[in-house]
Amino acid sequence: MNQAVSAKASPLTVDGLRKRYGGHEVLRGVDLQLAPGAIHGLVGLNGAGKTTTLQCILGLLPYDGGEVSVLGLAPAALHRCAGKVAVVFDEPCLHPHLTVGETLRHAALLTGAPTHDLAGLEKLLGIERYHDFKVRQLSLGNRRRTSIAQALVGDPCFLLLDEPFNGLDAGGVDDLLELIARLNRERGIAFMLASHQLSYLEQVCSHLAILHQGRIAVSDSVETLLGGRHARLALATGDQVRARALLEEMEGLTVCGESQSGLVCELRDISAAAVNRALVTAGIDVFELRPQRSSLDALFREVTGRGGHD
Repeated sequence: MNQAVSAKASPLTVDGLRKRYGGHEVLRGVDLQLAPGAIHGLVGLNGAGKTTTLQCILGLLPYDGGEVSVLGLAPAALHRCAGKVAVVFDEPCLHPHLTVGETLRHAALLTGAPTHDLAGLEKLLGIERYHDFKVRQLSLGNRRRTSIAQALVGDPCFLLLDEPFNGLDAGGVDDLLELIARLNRERGIAFMLASHQLSYLEQVCSHLAILHQGRIAVSDSVETLLGGRHARLALATGDQVRARALLEEMEGLTVCGESQSGLVCELRDISAAAVNRALVTAGIDVFELRPQRSSLDALFREVTGRGGHD
């Protein structure tokens, strides 16, 4: 590792980060810390400041207050990392007239990385067939894959991905999720994933932060965030009106609303079996009764007071 980078430093520490555009304060004291080896999701409503936060962290935007440390370095000193911190933005930043192979060789030249395993990176990202294709000839999904391969050339310790799932089909998303998990597991790379795709983040993230109204409203391990939440139950019956009236009178649960398939309840001090028994005893046929575990989507709705997607 480059001697300018501290091997024991937190991948990212943000303390009281503030950023103003004219009279509008976008970031109003952001506090955030990543543990080594974490895959940390950053979510927020549109305009919450996710990209602004990343740009301040990377030294691409000046900020008006607070402190930022990335692998023990201030944003202005990140050029000394020589590839140990890498980023892939929502719009891939690649030279359109270079081929995929030339793009990776150029990244190796900039970071001082060896070139002997560039073919391995192409294979890892599934772009080896595009080695001689110019970037402008690639689909958005393959440009994103090329961007990630470019970011990996310098063998980073910390990789930031801004909206990494945009432009990828279902297979591409699965491949990327698997890649992130493997790189984290095998190479120990810490990740920051800024995205509004909560269902994808839930599959791969060890930690999550919700940026809301210019501050970090929630930040903890996913296990801790979801561990104390009440279980939910989705059920379809032969008489939804009678079923809802009965459930609303029962203690130990709350009727949260209705989905396309039926009612949704939050269970506190009652089991799904007891709910089923009460409905059947009342002569209401139960066609489906499906427990649902707590989700990041539900947490996001609760914290922001909005829908689960940006």
